[in-house]
Amino acid sequence: MQEALFSQALGLVKPWEVTQVLLDVQANKIDLHIAWDSDAADCPACGAPSQALHDHRQRSWRHLDFFQYEAHVHCQLPRVQCNACKATSQLQVPWARSGSRFTLMFEALALTLAREMPVAACARILRSSSNAVWRQIDAHVGLARRQESYANVKIIGIDETSSAKGHDYITLIHDLEQSRLIYATPGKDGATIERFCKDIQTHQGRPEQIEVVCMDMSKAFIQGAAKHLPKAAIAFDRFHVIQMANKAVDLVRREEARGEDWLKKTRWAWLKDKSKWTDKERGKMAWMAKSRMKTARAWRIKEALRDIYALKASPEETAKALRGWLHWADRSRLYPIKDLAKSIKTHWLGIVKSFERSLLHNGYVEAVNSLIQAAKAKARGYGTTEHFIAMSFLIAGKLKHLPVCPLKKARARP
Repeated sequence: MQEALFSQALGLVKPWEVTQVLLDVQANKIDLHIAWDSDAADCPACGAPSQALHDHRQRSWRHLDFFQYEAHVHCQLPRVQCNACKATSQLQVPWARSGSRFTLMFEALALTLAREMPVAACARILRSSSNAVWRQIDAHVGLARRQESYANVKIIGIDETSSAKGHDYITLIHDLEQSRLIYATPGKDGATIERFCKDIQTHQGRPEQIEVVCMDMSKAFIQGAAKHLPKAAIAFDRFHVIQMANKAVDLVRREEARGEDWLKKTRWAWLKDKSKWTDKERGKMAWMAKSRMKTARAWRIKEALRDIYALKASPEETAKALRGWLHWADRSRLYPIKDLAKSIKTHWLGIVKSFERSLLHNGYVEAVNSLIQAAKAKARGYGTTEHFIAMSFLIAGKLKHLPVCPLKKARARP
């Protein structure tokens, strides 16, 4: 009776069946023995039906805990001698991935935990090794991503993020319409876009289908997109434009602070969105922002640029407002602000392109980068770039072919 119950719990169908259940209370362990109840099987290599069994090989897998007991699955796994293709092949079991020593349910739980916590902590909870969990992550992310289709990807966002201390970076490319990571590769040069174009073709996509590339003003990305995605329009991310404006304001503040010591402790107030000022900052900025200081003047110009991006107007009206802003910035007599205006003029077409649709910005990309960096910091690094990329896909790839968490169907407590 208990063998039939465990067969049903493992989702086995004939001729697979649980033949024995052994509970060792002292060892805190339960062993489930499974057998293939037939003298023949279809050839795993060519599919020829009803081929004779050649021999059996003992295999074991770690399974989800049974109550407080560590569970293990054991099977004398048959090998088939095929008369059609002349190959001797081992049957693939339905409860585990080929080559793994863990069941699919165990690995699904490991992936779920690894998405939420450092791999080392996940391994401790599962009483496994970190290397074993990483092998599961790398294998399942690779398998799932190979099945992904990017046939309808038309608008992408490109950004880089640091993978380790120093100058180690990876480039992340996102489908902005579906809000998902679709490609990651080491480096942050133009060659990363070339590699993306090759990769998307292996996922039912074509480089020619990309209509818009949203990015910052990286020369390497601009050149790479122009060379490898010539039919795509470039839209420069509004968040990076505002970031450039913030840097210009800070340069003005630093120069002016040489003669005004009290300006040295006001940096973040000038850079913040004024709606996020604390009560203390609001008290200081009430008169400073209206003063005739150079920093206050630069701040007002920056806030005017932010207001333009906040306009809910047509692209033509927004571009007209930006031209008026450029005239003001050019006459500001503040060199960092004038340099900002020059940069905006140089990248005019890409900046105006970002006004066409609310989607054309890397806000989602920046948010994902923050999640990935927070996970990396919590884990104190991932050791290798390959692990970092695998974790990035686990967090942001929205992969459809990962194993489903076995606890997901459990009824939530009221």
